[in-house]
Amino acid sequence: MTTSGTRIPGPAGLPLLGSMFDLKRDSLGTFLNAQREHGDVVRITAGPPGLRAELYAVFSAEGAQQILATEAANFRKDNAFYEEVRESFGNGLLSSQDEDYLRQRRLVQPLFTRRRVDGYAEAITSETATTTAAWRRAPDSTVDVVSEMTGLTLRAVARILFGTDVESAVDVVERCFPVIGEYALQRGYSPANLPRSWPTPANRKAAAATEELYAVCDDIIAKRRAAGDSATGEDLLTLLAQAGSEQDGSFEASEIREQVLIFLLAGHETTATSLAFALHLLARHPEHQQQARAEAVRVLAGRTPEAADLDALPYLTKVLKESMRLYPAGPVIGRRAVADTEIGEFTVPAGADVIVAPWVTHRHPRYWDDPERFDPERFTPEREKARPRYAWFPFGGGPRACIGQHFSMLESVLALAMILREYELSAVDEQVPVGAGITLRAEGPARCVVRPHDL
Repeated sequence: MTTSGTRIPGPAGLPLLGSMFDLKRDSLGTFLNAQREHGDVVRITAGPPGLRAELYAVFSAEGAQQILATEAANFRKDNAFYEEVRESFGNGLLSSQDEDYLRQRRLVQPLFTRRRVDGYAEAITSETATTTAAWRRAPDSTVDVVSEMTGLTLRAVARILFGTDVESAVDVVERCFPVIGEYALQRGYSPANLPRSWPTPANRKAAAATEELYAVCDDIIAKRRAAGDSATGEDLLTLLAQAGSEQDGSFEASEIREQVLIFLLAGHETTATSLAFALHLLARHPEHQQQARAEAVRVLAGRTPEAADLDALPYLTKVLKESMRLYPAGPVIGRRAVADTEIGEFTVPAGADVIVAPWVTHRHPRYWDDPERFDPERFTPEREKARPRYAWFPFGGGPRACIGQHFSMLESVLALAMILREYELSAVDEQVPVGAGITLRAEGPARCVVRPHDL
């Protein structure tokens, strides 16, 4: 019988550098191969002697539940990646911990009730209508659904956050966010970094982008706070400025900015990924596209969708869940172990950097038959109930589960319904290479021909 003292298996890698080049070239493929070859708890080493890092990867649904939920207090966001996110985007809900996190969550939670989120449907459908109208002028009737959905979700979340100030924010976010995100990502996964204060080209470029992004947020926040109780907008920024309780006080201006930046980061890139790959998968599978469109046409009957339509679009919801299985926006989730922890047959040591990987667990043959096949019927209520809870966890889980789950599902399903009602899509690019950034990112276009339906 295997005991908890058994050495955790893993790829040998190169004698001096371990798996460093494999992780740099294709981290998602490296994790997938590690599970197939070594099992559900794997030790991966990377880097030269003296700078070598050890990473413990846990791929089972049961292990993911242990790390994210049942023993979440033992797995903290203390790793280098989250520290770089804090430095770049502030200590908002994504990266804060302990009492900071609990206070922020209590202050923000009322802004994300189902009733409140349903009120954002008009902003979602308005931006979707703008996007689909522009497709009628697309050269050769071809669009890249990755860039199109990124633009749609950015404008929708910026409108929900900033209200009438959306135009002053969108251009800056589009220009600055990729620079800051890539900078944080590179530093988060580097074995050693120069201080941010040193005037290197990378540091100076990131600092300039950060200063510009902070400035536009601070300007809008200052206007809201100056308006005080006279502000009547229903945008999230106004609500954040007004949020408060006797227990938790209210947000300082810098704290509001930190929440805004995290909402922008998590609220547009993740949903854009889910939408883009749902459209691309449907473009490659016309039989599923036809079924999804038939549902949208029947339910909407020519009108603009509303939040109340979400429950009446079960097939579109299944399509979205299946696309999030194959292309989870957060493909890898990192933590650091506080104490020695038994996971399965092995002991993960205190201080270890630990990951769970939806990218791998969502393809685990123990939970998914023919896992690379696109099949929305995996998400019937009966089949969902039969699987372990963490066989599918695109929104994370446990006490740190994504606060915007309902918003993401609402935006994605309503946008899909509007697009499929109006257009037939066929794929130009059959395969889209992907990589793990702060979120899952397409590393090539996902072009589709879009032909208007005769409505």
